[in-house]
Amino acid sequence: MSDYSRSLPQQSADFIPAKREQGATRLMFFIAGFATAAWAALVPFAKLNTGVNDGTLGLLLLCLGGGALVAMPLTGVLTTRFGCRAVLITSVFIFSLIMPLLAVIPDSAMLALALLGFGVGIGITDCAMNVQAIIVEKASSKPVMSGFHGFYSIGGIAGAGAMSGMMLLGLSPFSATLIIALLVLLLLLLSIRGLLNYANPAEGPAFALPRGAVLVLGAICFAVFLAEGAVLDWSAVFLTEYRALPDSAGGLGFACFAATMTLGRLTGDRIVARFGRYPVVIVGAVVAASGLALTIFVPFWIFSLIGYALIGIGCANIVPVMFSAIGRQTSMPQAVAVPAISTMGYMGVLAGPASIGFVAHYSSLPVAFMLVALLLLVVAWVARRVKM
Repeated sequence: MSDYSRSLPQQSADFIPAKREQGATRLMFFIAGFATAAWAALVPFAKLNTGVNDGTLGLLLLCLGGGALVAMPLTGVLTTRFGCRAVLITSVFIFSLIMPLLAVIPDSAMLALALLGFGVGIGITDCAMNVQAIIVEKASSKPVMSGFHGFYSIGGIAGAGAMSGMMLLGLSPFSATLIIALLVLLLLLLSIRGLLNYANPAEGPAFALPRGAVLVLGAICFAVFLAEGAVLDWSAVFLTEYRALPDSAGGLGFACFAATMTLGRLTGDRIVARFGRYPVVIVGAVVAASGLALTIFVPFWIFSLIGYALIGIGCANIVPVMFSAIGRQTSMPQAVAVPAISTMGYMGVLAGPASIGFVAHYSSLPVAFMLVALLLLVVAWVARRVKM
């Protein structure tokens, strides 16, 4: 029985609040994935509305990432002072208000400011929901972190599908995004009672560079997010240029990756409970590296798709285990550690596509993927030496 359970006089009194808090946490992860995927569907319209070229669009997209990176280190201070509930309500409200504007802003400078604000809202939400997730899991008698992250993946699939479906039915990008924003606010309303009105108490400095176990956990998140970013942005290019698939089928690689990652996360809590954290991380990293090797070295497109599926199932539960480990490490206070590891992971998302492109430009895309596979093997080796 967990410490939380022992602190309550009756098991029935424990069951209802715990279930409510877990449900609210799942909704927050779903909301984050839902909103992020909705924005991804808007990118072509944002480019059309502002008339920018690909280079300028890339710089604009960095504003979103920059806003998130600036906001994440602040989240520990905010949740400690105001609680997870107040911070999550505010951050979700911020990006929900901005989201419909992204579909219609005609000026690149205005779009940059809007994306900066959207990134701040998304970044704080991502970080604060993980603060809540760690507290809720510590209060549980079994692992639940992988399931939380699984709902982020489900949200991403639902957001992309909802946006595409509404626009296929003839709705304008603004109308579709407005409906998405209203749905997000409705889900937020449904989750409020289960959001924690507290976080971990303030300990030590408000900001600190990651050190000790947190640095290692953050580095693992960086590597895995870099691998995920590589698949997201470069799998279609690889399939069309190296496996001769038509452009219309280029998205199959990411679809296989996303499907197995979602499945892996939804079943991950049971897997972690049965086999333990170390095997999940070590075997997962080796499986993901093997998937990249299969994609690179077997010159048939069907094996490339199998490879991307292996990357998804291998990476699925590594990051959730890292966030669970943050709740048990003693190198840094949790209020500082969660923003630190979130920021390092997000840097991997931003650095991945650019670094892959750099290596591919001076060598080739298969060589770049091979370096990512080697990085995942390093993750497997390092994981054996960190407390989880």
